[in-house]
Amino acid sequence: MSQTKATSKELIEKIESHVRPATFPVAVRLLAPGEAIPEKVKRPQRDLGVQITTCQGVTMARRYGWTVALTRDDINCPLTKVAFGLETEPAYFTEGFCCAGMYTASPEAGAKTESMTHHLPFGKISAILMGPAARVSFEPQVVIIYANPAQVMRLTTGALWKHGGALKSTFTGRIDCSDEIIRTLETNECQVILPCYGDRVFGQANDDEMAFAFPWSKAEELVEGLEGTHKGGVRFPIPSFVRYSGEFPPSYRKLDEIWGEDRKG
Repeated sequence: MSQTKATSKELIEKIESHVRPATFPVAVRLLAPGEAIPEKVKRPQRDLGVQITTCQGVTMARRYGWTVALTRDDINCPLTKVAFGLETEPAYFTEGFCCAGMYTASPEAGAKTESMTHHLPFGKISAILMGPAARVSFEPQVVIIYANPAQVMRLTTGALWKHGGALKSTFTGRIDCSDEIIRTLETNECQVILPCYGDRVFGQANDDEMAFAFPWSKAEELVEGLEGTHKGGVRFPIPSFVRYSGEFPPSYRKLDEIWGEDRKG
């Protein structure tokens, strides 16, 4: 990294140059109550006439290049409303009844799963703001990159360059918007994300996609790590080792025998 502080756009472009994701990295910022929503951003209820899931908002940002603001009125996913504190957290939720019968065998098991999801207190935020990270006018708190497993591996090695060790992520197959945004903010650590069922149904995450989320405070460190590991030979696209001789079936090798006999003659 240069001693001159890089802009947000430059940092994202450096990450993209090393990882080459198929869709835009997504910048996310949580707005506090009373904090103004920027002008000229999409509001699904107002501008599209629909309520959507948070993962749909992420998809609009990463595939359309839109900046989107989601308030309680824009979101139709009850689980998102609970996780982000846009609605109260009823006992029906915490006791596992939303999970039971679909994801878990019992409410007791469901309650254990729900307890593993990071939640914000009710009323802490008023909106979720997201958009293509290299274009947004706001400073992100979190950046989410959807990519294939090889690209996520590349991001993981970059994240570990400076301090080593291992990334620690947990997976429930549910409410991945909480994993991507809330858990990343609360731990201030990079996360590998397994897209949840809803993200695949509504956000249309592909079967070959994973995601990687990092707190914006670690953006420069991640770029340094991507540059360092690149110099060390860890790169994407992954180079294939092709300096070897292949084997062929006997019927093919017969040609070499014929040519050899011809040369003798």
